[in-house]
Amino acid sequence: MTWRSNLKRRLNSSADLRVLLLLFLVTAIVFSALPLLRYFRGHTLFDYKLWYETGQHVLAGHEIYFFRSGKYDFMYPPPCALFLAGASVLGQGGLILLLVAINSAAWFFSARLSAILAGCRTGAKNVWLYVIPNLLVIVYIWSSYHLGQPSLVLLALMLAAFVALHADREILAGGLIAVAAAIKAFPILAIIYLLYRRYWTAAASLVVILVFLILIVPAPLRGFEQAWRDIRKWSAGMLIYSEAKVGQRPMRSYTWKNQSLIGVSNRLLRHADADAASAPHTPVYVNVADLKFSTVNMIVISFALALGFVFITVMPSSDRRTAQSDAIEFALLLLLMLMVTPLSFGYLYSWLMLPFAVVTQRVLCGQAFAILWWCLPALTLLAVGLLFPRGTQLYGNTFFATLLVFVGLSIELWRLKQQAAHSQTAGGSIH
Repeated sequence: MTWRSNLKRRLNSSADLRVLLLLFLVTAIVFSALPLLRYFRGHTLFDYKLWYETGQHVLAGHEIYFFRSGKYDFMYPPPCALFLAGASVLGQGGLILLLVAINSAAWFFSARLSAILAGCRTGAKNVWLYVIPNLLVIVYIWSSYHLGQPSLVLLALMLAAFVALHADREILAGGLIAVAAAIKAFPILAIIYLLYRRYWTAAASLVVILVFLILIVPAPLRGFEQAWRDIRKWSAGMLIYSEAKVGQRPMRSYTWKNQSLIGVSNRLLRHADADAASAPHTPVYVNVADLKFSTVNMIVISFALALGFVFITVMPSSDRRTAQSDAIEFALLLLLMLMVTPLSFGYLYSWLMLPFAVVTQRVLCGQAFAILWWCLPALTLLAVGLLFPRGTQLYGNTFFATLLVFVGLSIELWRLKQQAAHSQTAGGSIH
């Protein structure tokens, strides 16, 4: 037995998994304690303060969406505000404790479900499927705790939906995606995917449950009239895309913090301030061209359609799908969501956990070292971003790293698709 086999056996033992769980618990406790420590010391609470104030507004029957300094403070869908109303009953400190506990549970399930999907269940006990992906996104995980963002919760819901789809539990899958959309709206790509894959029941349940969460659930507390007004005000305020802003984030839409296709394209191809702030400042421009807003939009739409075309092209037909191809397909869907969503800030990139788990599994199996030719430059871009966050993100390092991983996994899925086609052809020839 070689030293590599010994190492693999030792790292996959139950004892090592227990050590890994202990390390997770210690890290989660530290990450959870720091926001609470800021609260007790009277320091800045970032979004935790906004969540508490929003919950109090709901309990008092006040408007959820109102302008302050020319924008909405709270920009999430109404059902999210209802949850915060219940959490705010615990007080500011109790709300923080509840949210970090939820984040920790979501992190645990995200790591577990990523390993299950990438390892096709049988390989889910491989320690590397937990260690490598989580280390690569640990900065983004910490950002969710630090700022109080629900990115890990959204990731856990999406991964659970993927597992449900793989198990042919479509109603559950649609419901899980609906809950994610009710927290932070991004259902369009998910609906398109479900329809393309002919998950009719999942798509229908997504729509029905989302409507229920948006209009029916708020009624006992807000009343039907107020619930309808909330969704109208949210839609009017958030479904905005102009030269000045996306949604209700005029000072962040095209700055270095937004790593979406829209954000990167507008600051690289148009004369837009890449470091806008509410306070007086010197504008920063990094554009390599000075195109019209309409022209940039045409490029954005064309590029998004090209990404979608690549995704559809590499997807295997239903009768040739496997657990391995599904894992890559789900990872590509998450990457597509990260790039195409209008506002894609750093904390959302904890969603790279599944793609990195899939890459780790493929490399460990010795089946896809070609992926490394795409992933190593991506990891380099992300690593440089840790050293020079503002300077690299001005030019879209996180977006381009995500794009490289998307290309690498697309090539790998295409290879599996061709492999399955050749196997089927060979089998038919024998018969």
